[in-house]
Amino acid sequence: MEIATPNLDAVSIAVPERGLWTQLPRIGAGLGIAGLVLTWLLGQADPAQAIHSYLVAFVFFLSLALGGLFFVVIQFLVRAGWSVTVRRLAEHVMATLPVFAVLFIPIALGVHELYHWSHADAVAHDPILQHKSAYLDISAFHLRAILYFIVWSVIAVYYWRQSQRQDQMGAVSITRRLQTLSPLALIGYALTQTFASFDWLMSLDPHWFSTIFGVYFFAGSVVAILAVIILLAMALQRAGALHDLVTWEHYHDLGKLLLGFVVFWAYIAFSQFMLIWYANIPEETEFFAARWNTDWKSFSIFLAVGHFVLPFFFLLIRDVKRRRITLVAVSCWLLVMHYVDLYWLVMPNFHHEAPNLNPLDLTAVIGVGGVFVAVLATIMRRRPLVPVKDPRLAESLLFENA
Repeated sequence: MEIATPNLDAVSIAVPERGLWTQLPRIGAGLGIAGLVLTWLLGQADPAQAIHSYLVAFVFFLSLALGGLFFVVIQFLVRAGWSVTVRRLAEHVMATLPVFAVLFIPIALGVHELYHWSHADAVAHDPILQHKSAYLDISAFHLRAILYFIVWSVIAVYYWRQSQRQDQMGAVSITRRLQTLSPLALIGYALTQTFASFDWLMSLDPHWFSTIFGVYFFAGSVVAILAVIILLAMALQRAGALHDLVTWEHYHDLGKLLLGFVVFWAYIAFSQFMLIWYANIPEETEFFAARWNTDWKSFSIFLAVGHFVLPFFFLLIRDVKRRRITLVAVSCWLLVMHYVDLYWLVMPNFHHEAPNLNPLDLTAVIGVGGVFVAVLATIMRRRPLVPVKDPRLAESLLFENA
């Protein structure tokens, strides 16, 4: 069975062939190369700072791609109709996942600078590390990373290609197949994303552990991808694309989801803190002690206020979710706070007493971000911006908030 395609303006479903959009792949590639080279050159004087800065930047942009993967799979799982016109933007973002396997190489090579548990002499004198040595092992660390990228890339590329294939064939069976596979894909995503956050972030402090840390990282990733979808859609519409395809009804729902996951992030963050504070087990409390009993305290308060309190009350207002300037502002702010959150997770393990902003933090963001933007812009230029033969496209075009 083929799908009847609604009348779509060819200009509206394609990346604009003028202005910045035509040069974005080259600009992103240029900035990416320059940023990575500068990070390497400046990092010669301080390799530990360079690799910690790189880890924050890497995980930040990786979380956007992982958030896109979750958004796409969950839409198929729940058989959502409203989101069809914005789903393709998330599909394009998740399709960047294979490039992160290459960008992971500096972290694989810098494991000794990042992770205390990777030093044999440290393990030899630490009973806790000896107990965890079967898991916190360099070879196992690298093998698990390979597994994570295989799972993510297979899911992302398969869903992306099948969605593109439907644009050409118009077969309803493709949607049904993706819906059928979505529970398995979601389980694979949840397990790998959780253990990747354990490996790359939580093990920075190998004595500390939290069973909900993976959920914490997941919540921040979803906040970030929702903000990216909003910003991408608005930027494309400003350039003349997606005209009448993404409406304020879609933005309103994205804003409501953004509010919901801001609250969910805060709930998980507070639950993690409260349970550790209440139990008062030394190896658990040291994580928060390092961020509260030092000059990181002000940074911690800023994170709580900036990532939850301010956006929560801001997004409660209906008009905020239905005005361009306010929705763009809160989306940009939450992306900044997502980076602050990851910085807060990583850097106290290196700068123990106080935050210490470094030029390498900026060059790493430019480097990894430039590569991410170049790949994303290239992918977007090759395919339509909406799934033109999705069986629920008409439903999405007519969507209105209740």
